[in-house]
Amino acid sequence: MSRNRKIAIAGAGVAGMALAILAAKQGHKVTLFERGSTVSSMGAGVTLWPNAMFVMQQMGLDEKLRHAGGVPDRMRQFDQHGVLQTEFDISAVNSLCGFPGVTVLRRELMSLLASELESLGVQIRFNCSIAAADVMRLGLQFDLVVGADGRMNSAVRQALYADKVTPCYHGFVNVIGVSSPGESLPDNAICDFRGPGQRFGIVPVNDGRCYWAGAWNAAIDRKRPLTHWYEELHQRFRGWPDPVKNVLLSADRASVNCIFVHDIDPLPFWHRDNILIIGDAAHASLPTSGQGACQALEDAWHLSLILKADDEPEAALQRFYEQRCIKTSAAQRVGRELAGKFFTESSGQPEPLLPATHISASELSRFWMQGLTSLA
Repeated sequence: MSRNRKIAIAGAGVAGMALAILAAKQGHKVTLFERGSTVSSMGAGVTLWPNAMFVMQQMGLDEKLRHAGGVPDRMRQFDQHGVLQTEFDISAVNSLCGFPGVTVLRRELMSLLASELESLGVQIRFNCSIAAADVMRLGLQFDLVVGADGRMNSAVRQALYADKVTPCYHGFVNVIGVSSPGESLPDNAICDFRGPGQRFGIVPVNDGRCYWAGAWNAAIDRKRPLTHWYEELHQRFRGWPDPVKNVLLSADRASVNCIFVHDIDPLPFWHRDNILIIGDAAHASLPTSGQGACQALEDAWHLSLILKADDEPEAALQRFYEQRCIKTSAAQRVGRELAGKFFTESSGQPEPLLPATHISASELSRFWMQGLTSLA
C-alpha cells in the first residue's frame, strides 16, 4: 500500500483525526467525514499514558500536549472515608517507558488534533452521516475506507457484520465533569475513592483544574434528565472526603454529562477487502481499562506504518489485525475485570486495586510499550 492513496475516514474522533494527520503527512489524500456539526468533545478528560505519548511524538504534537495538560506522578486509592489504601508510583513507569503520562481535558486534545489537521490542509466534512449502505459505495470510490465512528453506532462495523454487533452495558453509569478546585486539588496525584458499588475518581490536569467521574450501579434510563443524575451524584457523594466535595462544589455545570458505560466483545475480524474499523468501533473497552484513547492512537500509528508497506490491501489489513488484536483484547479484558470488582455490591470494603497490587512497574511498562518503540 506504499503509493499515495485516497483514504476515506468516517468519524472525527481521536482515532479518526490521528490517522488523518499521520496519513496526510505521508502524502495520502484524506477525506474525513463527521456526522456531527463540530468536532465532539464528549468526555471530560483523558489520560494519555506513555504508549499514547509515543504516538503523539510521532505526530509532532507531544510538546504541545504537555503544555496543555499535566503529568501526575502518583496514583492513590482511598476508601470512602478518605483512608489511604495504596499508592502507585506513576513516575517510575514513565521513566521506564521513556515517555510521560499526560492528563488533558478532552476538548483541548480534540482542539489540538483539529488544528493540526487544518495546518495540513485536511478539511473535516461535518454533517456527513455515513450509513451502512454507503460504506460499500465508498469502498469503490476510495482505496481505503476506515471506520473510526465509535462504539455505539458504527456504520462501518455494521457494514462488515451481517449480524449487528451489540455493545455490552455493564450496569454502571459515569457522571463526569470538569472542575477548578484550585489549591484544594490533591497534590499532582490521580485519586480514586472507592466504596461498595461506587467510585469517584479525580484526575488533575493543570492550573488548578481537574476532570472527574462519579460512578455507581444503575439501570439505563435515557429519559431521565441530566439534572436528576447530577442531583443523585451530589446525594451519593456529599458525605465523602473533602477532595470529592471540593471538586463537586467547583464543577463547571456545562461540562457535566451522564454516560451509560458500554464496551464490545473482542471481534474476530476488523476488515473486509479495503474496508476497516479501528478505535472504539473495533475494540471499545471500558474506562476502567485506562486505555481507550491510547489504543485508538496506537491503531492510527500502526495503520500509518501499514500504509508505507508495499502490500495488497487485503493482506495488509489482515496483518494490521494480527498485530493489534492481542493487545486491544487484553485492554478490554482488564477493563471488564476491574469494573466487575469496582461495581459488585458488597457489604465489606473493596480490596485495593491499583496497578501496584497486580503488576510491577517494569511489567506495566513492557505492556504499554509493546509493539511500539522497536518499530519507530
